[in-house]
Parts: sequence; C-alpha cells; structure tokens
Amino acid sequence: MEEIILVDEKDREVGREEKIAVHKQGKLHRAFSIFVFNSKGEMLIQKRAKGKYHSGDLWTNTCCSHPRAGENIEEAVHRRLKEEAGFDCPLKEAFSFIYKVKFDNGLMENELDHVFIGKFDGKPKFNPEEAQEWKWISQEELKKDVQKNSEKYTYWFRVALDRVISSSKDTLRP
Repeated sequence: MEEIILVDEKDREVGREEKIAVHKQGKLHRAFSIFVFNSKGEMLIQKRAKGKYHSGDLWTNTCCSHPRAGENIEEAVHRRLKEEAGFDCPLKEAFSFIYKVKFDNGLMENELDHVFIGKFDGKPKFNPEEAQEWKWISQEELKKDVQKNSEKYTYWFRVALDRVISSSKDTLRP
C-alpha cells in the first residue's frame, strides 16, 4: 500500500493516506512534475502507459509522481526520475500550483504540484509500465500541437506548460 502526503493550500502536511483512496476522494495532496530539456531547448515528453490508473495513453511531462510518506520532495524527484525515466540530472524547483480535475473513470486529482526543471542530453530508458513512448520535441512544435490537439495531453501538463517554458529560460541558464 502506497501512502501519499495530504496537505493544506500552504503545503503543510495534514495527514497521510493510501494513494488510490486519495484519488477517489479528491483530497489535496503533495505531488511533483519534472520537465527535462536538452541543450537544444527541446523538452523530453512521454506518453503514459495505457494501464496507468488515470490519464493513460496521453502525452505529458518527463516524469511526475508523489513523494512518499516521510520522504522530502528533493529526494523524491531524483528517486522517481531514475525509476521512471532511467536517468538522473540536476533539478531545480521553478514554481508550484494547485489544480483539481475529475477523470472519466471517477478518480480525481487535487494536487499541490511542485514543478522541477532539469537539463539532460542523454538517452532515457523509460520503464514500460510507466511510459509507452517518449520523444524530444521543440518548444514551438509542442505549443502548436497542444493548442491543436489538447485532448492528447494530460490536464496538468496543459495547465503548467506556458509557465514551465517561461521558467525554463531562467532555470536552464548556465
């Protein structure tokens, strides 16, 4: 049983609860989203595995998850990036935001999402249980495709994208 951290709007821990129960009840919880860019400014995106508990078969950011109970967020982002994408890189927190969305399967996300940005020029090795495809994509091409085909992308990715691209200019500066 995987427990995740329940928080208030100021990101103060208010409890812990089993992950699927939290998503059924729509309780606010701590999460993170990692956006990785290469030296050319392209973003590494993944298509979530079809079997994911929600948003399967949709394109999204490099990696996202929840810190485990008792784990700080800095440890969690590096742990999960290695587990999901098969690599690690320096990451910098850019911003956080709260979003809430209900999915067709009855589950809900109500997350205080910490956004981390990193730079990596290697080849990822995504876990097939997490991602069925991946690609590097230019920011311009990505923004155009999200506008044209928004239904192919996860909700949180669409919400955060413009702010991530804007933040990446500062975060990725040498």
